[in-house]
Amino acid sequence: MRTLLALIITPSIALGIQSVLYALVTPSCAAQSRVWLHLSAAAALLVSVVLAALAWSEWFSYAATLRGTPDSVAGDPRSTRRFLAAAATGVAVLSCLVILMMWSGTWVLSPCSEQ
Repeated sequence: MRTLLALIITPSIALGIQSVLYALVTPSCAAQSRVWLHLSAAAALLVSVVLAALAWSEWFSYAATLRGTPDSVAGDPRSTRRFLAAAATGVAVLSCLVILMMWSGTWVLSPCSEQ
């Protein structure tokens, strides 16, 4: 279950926070404050990091009991679960990096910048 959360929810959070940050630009410009932009990005990053840690812990719990690499064909259903946990960890970490990069734009750019 932890693997599926990291595999499905974390990219959805990355896509969702992009929409939320875009929607908060106009109110942030009107209020002359970036607080809501930073809070929403930090919350999304925190949830994504927690889900990545859960997938990582599941990956290593399977790795402790199985031999070989995550992509080896062992015929054991646990090796499939270990591969899914490794893939979920990679997807979650990539989603965390995407959220962090979107958040870095909030630090550098003003929400009131004219184009």
